[in-house]
Parts: sequence; C-alpha cells; structure tokens
Amino acid sequence: QVQLVESGGGLVQAGGSLRLSCAASGRTASSAAMGWFRHSPAKGREFVAAINWGGAVTFYADSVKDRFTISRDNAKNTVYLQINGLKPEDTAVYYCAATGRGTIIEGTWLSGVADYWGQGTQVTVSS
Repeated sequence: QVQLVESGGGLVQAGGSLRLSCAASGRTASSAAMGWFRHSPAKGREFVAAINWGGAVTFYADSVKDRFTISRDNAKNTVYLQINGLKPEDTAVYYCAATGRGTIIEGTWLSGVADYWGQGTQVTVSS
C-alpha cells in the first residue's frame, strides 16, 4: 500500500510558478513509479507527468512538457511538480498517483490508470 498526500496548490497569477509536492508513505513508496494528473470541469482528467522509481526516466503530456518538470527525492519519499509560466487553463485539481511497478508504462499513464491516488490539491490561475 502507498499513501499519497499532495500540497503546494494555491491561487497564482498567470505567468507565475508553483511547486507541488506529493509525500508518499508505505512499504513500497520508494519503488513505485509516480506521477501527476489534473482534473478540471472543462477537460476532465488529464495525464500530466510521470517519473520512474529511480527518477532517471520521465514522461510528460505534450501540452505541458515545456513548462512542467517532475522530479523526486526518494530520501524524502516525495515527488515534485514544478510548474512555470502558469496559464488560466492550468486551473485544475492536481492529483498525485502511483503505480505498483517502478517503470513507466506510457499507455497506462495516458489512460489514467494508477494504483494509488492522493486527495488532490487545487491550483487556480488568475488572468
């Protein structure tokens, strides 16, 4: 089992930056591939980014890869999502997720399949 708790969301002006954090706990947290999704009323759930267990391999949605950076610190069991150049269309609830395997299966992440989910953190971008 893996438990995930997100933090770092908030209200920010367009063009600003945020760093979201996801603290993971559980026996297999450090060996799990982890990532982020977001959900908005307009677009529904979208895959954002994923990172493998060791942090060397990352995968991004095409729509965010120029502005978002995912990273992890396994010593702290924490995954981060750095978001730069925020746009109003980035407004969403951002969810941390983890899978039971340490490698990234791109199709799985694009399909929105994960084994563990956090409770979400709201990001609101004002224009």
